[in-house]
Amino acid sequence: MMRKNDLILAAAVILAACAIFAFQYFSRRGGEQYVEITVDGEPYGTFSLNEDRTVRINETNRLVISGGSAVMEWADCPDQICVDHRPVSSGGESIICLPNKVVVSVVSSKESSLDGIAQ
Repeated sequence: MMRKNDLILAAAVILAACAIFAFQYFSRRGGEQYVEITVDGEPYGTFSLNEDRTVRINETNRLVISGGSAVMEWADCPDQICVDHRPVSSGGESIICLPNKVVVSVVSSKESSLDGIAQ
């Protein structure tokens, strides 16, 4: 049988978990969302998730931004893992094409390091 102190400890752990979840959820929601694209570690461009567009990444990949999310529509790599990846739309999510060294990361406007490089 649980004692009073055990119940207090369990309640404190649950409250702490809820507070951490709420902080992470609401901190990701602030500001406009962007996708940052790098190729071989070099900045390629930053694009808003609010503007529908197709981004050709060199001659190796094609990223489609639509409805607030981004998906790798086409790649010339043999494994097609990046093409099979689900759409990304929240801060911290990414699509990575290892053979072509392409990384697509979702960031909020306050996190963006490439704001002035958008093409």
